Amino acid sequence: MTLASDRTEYFRRLHHGSELLLLPNPWDVGSARLLASLGFAALATTSSGYAATLGQLDGSVTRDQALRHAAAIVAATDLPVSADLENGYGDSPEQVAETVRLALDAGLAGCSIEDFTGGADDPIYDRARAAERITAAAEAAHAGPTRLILTGRAENYLHGRPDLADTIGRLQSYQEAGADVLYAPGLRALDDIRAVVSSVDRPVNVLAVAGGPSMAELAAAGVRRVSVGGRFAFAALGALVEAARELLGGNPTVLFERSALGAEAAQAAFTAAPPP
Repeated sequence: MTLASDRTEYFRRLHHGSELLLLPNPWDVGSARLLASLGFAALATTSSGYAATLGQLDGSVTRDQALRHAAAIVAATDLPVSADLENGYGDSPEQVAETVRLALDAGLAGCSIEDFTGGADDPIYDRARAAERITAAAEAAHAGPTRLILTGRAENYLHGRPDLADTIGRLQSYQEAGADVLYAPGLRALDDIRAVVSSVDRPVNVLAVAGGPSMAELAAAGVRRVSVGGRFAFAALGALVEAARELLGGNPTVLFERSALGAEAAQAAFTAAPPP
């Protein structure tokens, strides 16, 4: 796959196949190539994981930075890539639409737009306003010959609003607004996930969480896609911390074990990888 339209069509088919789509989240070019070498069918960027590579927290990356990063991940492999574009980097529908148009220019096969305002006092957009923003995003995503796969995200559960009825209502409104995939990160109860899946007629993405349902349980519940957000990136940082602490303590067992595993994987992935 080389053309953006080919990647996008393949990405669309993956959401409607017989297998659960496991969508890993690389945080740089190297991790993208490594994950591709392990057999994943598609990739997705992570806003928190990418921010960590800059020594920053999630929510601090600019639109230009996010899109340059997304374009680099697209160029790293021949797999379709969906980008975490946070809230579209603007409050207005027009700003969101422009972000999606730029996502198309970056060669992305998909992107997500969330209803988080970015503010602590009033973290979630009013439902009508949020739907307007998804409408604008969908119009931009579907306007040309290459139809970006748009994911509408309801962020209630990540921001202290565990309201299942409102979350389902929001996802239904994003479906009506033109979203191709629906996503409510933070859901962990299988019954809640089943309720979401049964309430919409678009593919549903679920964020894998510690202690949450297994992949088999999610697939049986009708979930079509599972992602991990920044967890791979932070698992790598966790391994770094663990190995560094052991080195400081004079017995770097983890350092040698993990570095051997990583070097072997990198040798296999990067030898076959295209040049940047």
